[in-house]
Amino acid sequence: MLHPIEQYAIDIVIKLKQTHKLRSIDIAKIINTKSSFIGNVENPDSPAKYNLKHINLLAAYFELSPQYFLPDTAFNFKTENIVLPI
Repeated sequence: MLHPIEQYAIDIVIKLKQTHKLRSIDIAKIINTKSSFIGNVENPDSPAKYNLKHINLLAAYFELSPQYFLPDTAFNFKTENIVLPI
């Protein structure tokens, strides 16, 4: 099972893919991988996930900050809830 922060980044990429009417092969080309990897990342039963290099390539392509792919607040590793800022 993926950590919620990993799933968050995956969900952002899925939304960008849908918004820009891209296919898995298009995302694969952006991050220099195969479309089967994208399918694995989007499969909730697979442990595949994007790494920081992938996030950086996607951020550059979409002209976004890599921070766009992360939540505004941290996830608490013990409770898996978002930690509110102090």
